[in-house]
Amino acid sequence: MKKENVNLPKILTVLTKLFPEPKCALHYAKPLELLVAVILSAQCTDKKVNEVTKELFKKYKTLNDYINAKPDELEKDIYSTGFYKAKAKNILAAAQTIKKDFGGKIPKTMMEMITIPGVGRKTANVVLGELYGTSEGIAVDTHVIRLSRLLGLTKYREAHKIERDLMVIVPKKDCVRFSHTLILYGREYCSARKHSHANCPLGKFYVK
Repeated sequence: MKKENVNLPKILTVLTKLFPEPKCALHYAKPLELLVAVILSAQCTDKKVNEVTKELFKKYKTLNDYINAKPDELEKDIYSTGFYKAKAKNILAAAQTIKKDFGGKIPKTMMEMITIPGVGRKTANVVLGELYGTSEGIAVDTHVIRLSRLLGLTKYREAHKIERDLMVIVPKKDCVRFSHTLILYGREYCSARKHSHANCPLGKFYVK
């Protein structure tokens, strides 16, 4: 039986009014570019990722460009995003897997996405939701973790448990939008920095 959260419809209404047309903050022109950008965004701001990919995507234009790339060179190209060795390794391995297993196309299911190196449920949810409008799950980043707890939508701290709780109460049609809008809300109205919640649009729903 599906659990209900009496405040969730009101929360969704406020988020929709604040962000009527939420968009991914990462800049990309091709599906592969989105995947690379999301991999780079781990432990890095979207602003920094966009700065890096502005030049990166001019240099690496096709899947084969990544497949033929020299690891140490790619590491230098993405150095400022942090964890550059692991990210470079994952991007290059992901390119190989996409070509070998998926005919050079970004797959359309969660089961397929998570077989790609460097792709966990969060990355898969972002890519699937953005490219295909697919809501097999909910992308849970640090904003979603913090705000879901603050809004009383979950008691957990672990991303996979929070995603499970949210999938029970958030309507499937709203899953992609919910993650987008909650992340935007965290950035624009209620950051992780200590502050008064008096002016937070969702403040009245916060669990004290």
